[in-house]
Amino acid sequence: MLVAAWLAGNAGADDWPQWQGPLRNGISSETSLNWSWPTDGPKVLWKASLGKGFSSFAVAKGRVYTMGNRDNVDTVVCLDAETGKEIWKHSYPCDLYPKAYEGGPLATPAIDGNRVYTISKFGDCFCMDAQTGRVVWSKKFEPPTATKADYRVWWGFAGSIAVTNDRLILAVGTAGVAVDKLTGKMIWDNGPGYSGYSSPTLFNIGPQQCLACVSGHDVVAADVNSGQVLWRIPWKTTWDQNASDVIVHEGKLFVTSGHDVGCALFDVSSGKPVQIWRNKNMRTFLGNCILWKGCLYGFDDKQTNQICCLDWQTGEVRWTASDLSLGTLILADGKLIALQEDGTLLVAEARSDAYKPLVKARVLTGRCWTVPALSDGRLFLRNAAGDAICLSVRK
Repeated sequence: MLVAAWLAGNAGADDWPQWQGPLRNGISSETSLNWSWPTDGPKVLWKASLGKGFSSFAVAKGRVYTMGNRDNVDTVVCLDAETGKEIWKHSYPCDLYPKAYEGGPLATPAIDGNRVYTISKFGDCFCMDAQTGRVVWSKKFEPPTATKADYRVWWGFAGSIAVTNDRLILAVGTAGVAVDKLTGKMIWDNGPGYSGYSSPTLFNIGPQQCLACVSGHDVVAADVNSGQVLWRIPWKTTWDQNASDVIVHEGKLFVTSGHDVGCALFDVSSGKPVQIWRNKNMRTFLGNCILWKGCLYGFDDKQTNQICCLDWQTGEVRWTASDLSLGTLILADGKLIALQEDGTLLVAEARSDAYKPLVKARVLTGRCWTVPALSDGRLFLRNAAGDAICLSVRK
């Protein structure tokens, strides 16, 4: 609750300043949005070409920030959120590294005050002036050692930076690192290793601020202040593809992965995880689940993908919606906003009793794995090729 209050106090009411929005939970506080569209979708405010990648959007003070790659050069770009006009960009050499997908940057920028923070898939970390793009400081985090057997398959750093108090928390190594947000100076480092692809989730156990993320082989929690590892939960996935963030709520932690691994809920309130339930009702391959009014909503990775609603307390299925392509979710105005892999934008009621779709439209082509962002009635979407679109869902 303390973390949520701090984050809310540092973002405008309609801003989406980091990965998964103001509270890093995929939920927007915006209401009274327009869910009645023509067949070709909502009004298009602008389109832009960003370069290849899967970085989502951070939006604050009327500006939107994201990343892309062209010709083995990463670019962090700042655009006017209403018009799409480029304000500034910062570029640096970085391998596209397409490996069973298009390649390009994976993490989403984080905005804190007048600074924006980014990390590339190969560990190039930048702090830039949010107004001008001037580099304030930079740092390089080394990828895991490629010669070790456990690292033979690695897709790059994908966890988005979390900002809290005086520091940045990064999903680097097996249990994260923390650096001073003003200088980039290392505060603590839990050592090298395989970090997985999820982003850090911040939560509290009593007065103790903690982080949790899914590394290559386990769910790990650490003390934000000291970096001390508090506990680990073994969590093994084919290809070590743990991509979804954990959800922590009222002393309970939820984790899910695809490749038929499934999901589980643990009680972490005492400092030692105790399993409450575990099943295969939610196998989230990419993106995150949304916790809303006692229910979990997410894409379940089956032969035929589906959106699934689970009971938070029991893990039992409330409803499923089949015959959908893979996708990602956010929630606003009591609605699930889903971008499917094929570029179909789908909106449904966030109800616990039944699946109630409202509207859908094909708004992009190509592979769409990037989670949407919502700010001031503007919906920001992109595909892997870097085609970005901003749609108005204002009434």
